[in-house]
Amino acid sequence: MTALAADRARYDRATAHLDAPLAIVDLDAFDANAEDLVRRAAGKPVRVASKSVRCRALLERVLARDGFRGIMSFTLAESLWLARSGFDDILLAYPSADRTGFAELAADPKLAGAVTVMVDDVAQLDLIDAARDGGRAVVRVCLELDTSLKLLGGRVRIGARRSPLRSPGQLADLARSVARRPGFRLVGIMAYEGHIAGVGDSLAGRPLRSRAVRLMQAAARRELAERRAAVVRAVRAVVPGLEFVNGGGTGSVQHTAAEDAVTEIAAGSGLYVPRLFDNYTSFTGRPAALFAQPVVRRPGVGVVTVLGGGYPASGAAGRDRLPVPYLPEGLVYDPQEGPGEVQTPLLGSPADDLLIGDKVWFRHAKAGELCERFAALQLIEGDTVTATVPTYRGEGHTFL
Repeated sequence: MTALAADRARYDRATAHLDAPLAIVDLDAFDANAEDLVRRAAGKPVRVASKSVRCRALLERVLARDGFRGIMSFTLAESLWLARSGFDDILLAYPSADRTGFAELAADPKLAGAVTVMVDDVAQLDLIDAARDGGRAVVRVCLELDTSLKLLGGRVRIGARRSPLRSPGQLADLARSVARRPGFRLVGIMAYEGHIAGVGDSLAGRPLRSRAVRLMQAAARRELAERRAAVVRAVRAVVPGLEFVNGGGTGSVQHTAAEDAVTEIAAGSGLYVPRLFDNYTSFTGRPAALFAQPVVRRPGVGVVTVLGGGYPASGAAGRDRLPVPYLPEGLVYDPQEGPGEVQTPLLGSPADDLLIGDKVWFRHAKAGELCERFAALQLIEGDTVTATVPTYRGEGHTFL
């Protein structure tokens, strides 16, 4: 029996009493992935990206481990909910226009002490001040640095379009604006190098593209390390008591951790290891989060149909945004249909061994987005479900 076949047998035994659709997290794989992130971070704390987990029980589990500290959240409403749930170090990774949320934050010193908000424009400070509604709590602020690689005099840009702040002078100017402004305290800098951390450099069957990605990422790492160090020096000249400099992502943990200017690493997808993180030369994780769909039809030889399964991931539309049939090995989508909203036909010789009611296991393309489809995660240890825990959705929250 292959290792994957053994995993399938374990998952089937563990969930034999449960009807699909369902989602699981293999805790042995989850914990091994957490340990690998800490190893690659080489002594710098890892801040967990909540959008890649979206389950309070698993956030608590990973934060209880040595090497992890704090949460990187994705909306202000989520940040406030987590703070009220007892988490006390939350960095909101994206600017917000949630006026109601800012009023709540400014009215409660405890919340304001637990949550740090992201800004890259004075207009965002204006919005927060206008939303205070009399609240006087000091709002903790982090500045975001644009990490994109620009070539040919800026005519070519590689990387996400996030912050407009790129140069040391630009960040220092905004730092001075925050420092002069009553009701705010600048505590950190964040820089997410998605073109390094979130792009695989070992693409199956595409050696030339893989080499081009590796060359691009090597150049981007060199440019960003130099510019980030200069930015941190410039901002620390304005705010010497800066608490943290956050950088990284699952695919670049060890590279970002090697920069002296960086004090902590952000990562989250590396805990679940969805399919988009299969194509890296720098690390190999264990798939920990899966979902199962039941076989409901057998249309013919070499074909089964499962219920639902059409769970595409965000990002530029393409085949790499689709979940993939994982267990049993050898099943593929019908190219004329793909994964469907209500039913999904699957082709391949393993289909002939599947019976009505059997489970087919899938991997999602991205990490936490899977939790938007399920109210609960079945936590598996060995071949036993040891706990059933709610996702954000299961707790009644869909923050985006």
